[in-house]
Amino acid sequence: MQSWHRKPSYLILLALPVIGPFCWSQDAAGCKDSPLIQRFPGSVITFCKDQADDKFVFTLDKSPSKAVAGEHHRIEYTFPNTASKAQVVRNLNTGLRRAGYKMVYDSGDYDDFTGRMGKTWIQIESSSSGKIRETIVVETALSQDVVANAADLSGGLTTAGHTVVNGILFDTGKSEVKPESAAALDEVSKLLKADAKLKLYVVGHTDNVGALAGKLELSKQRAAAVIQMLVTRYGVSAERLSPFGNVPYAPMTSNESEDGRTQNRRVELVQQ
Repeated sequence: MQSWHRKPSYLILLALPVIGPFCWSQDAAGCKDSPLIQRFPGSVITFCKDQADDKFVFTLDKSPSKAVAGEHHRIEYTFPNTASKAQVVRNLNTGLRRAGYKMVYDSGDYDDFTGRMGKTWIQIESSSSGKIRETIVVETALSQDVVANAADLSGGLTTAGHTVVNGILFDTGKSEVKPESAAALDEVSKLLKADAKLKLYVVGHTDNVGALAGKLELSKQRAAAVIQMLVTRYGVSAERLSPFGNVPYAPMTSNESEDGRTQNRRVELVQQ
């Protein structure tokens, strides 16, 4: 991944008078400003963190929060004691708006706010003690690092009669198997090739988004899509696999967050 500090993006230039020279030499080692938003004049970076794959829960106006996953950056500043908190908040807030960010949360001049532009989210929090925290997440197609293992799948079938295939992924409301599911499908293929007599129900599950009738059809389509991949790409006999839709009746976790809904959009194998 390229360093985010080099990415051309929506630079926010604030029309502010310079309050004395910037104390660049006092910034925490290795930390720089985001190219998305300029620091308040006279502020000093005290902490920063950059991660290619992480999640942050953003505060919103119309719902309590939203978990956003992707490229994650956090920068913390102290602002000069010559400036008031209200002045800092007003200028940073105005800067985001002028740059084209839509405010999805704004608690007023004396508190925090969240802006969004496309897949970029920025939350700025300020305190009366002179601290500013900027959290930036750019939504990205995240990697699936942990997938099903043929031995584990076999163990689940033996001990419980069914097993979840981690790593077979779907978008909300869609039945197409996502490309990053290939590694998990490889393991299912290995499982079936290791035991020529094994027959399976492929069970599709959904999250709770949408009407129940639509989810029933969607869960069946997801199971059928997995079977089609196993038959056409891996040469598995279609007679060994039967699709079944279980809609949202057996969630693995709560559907209240996007992370939970992602886990519930899954496929399980059940021994026939």
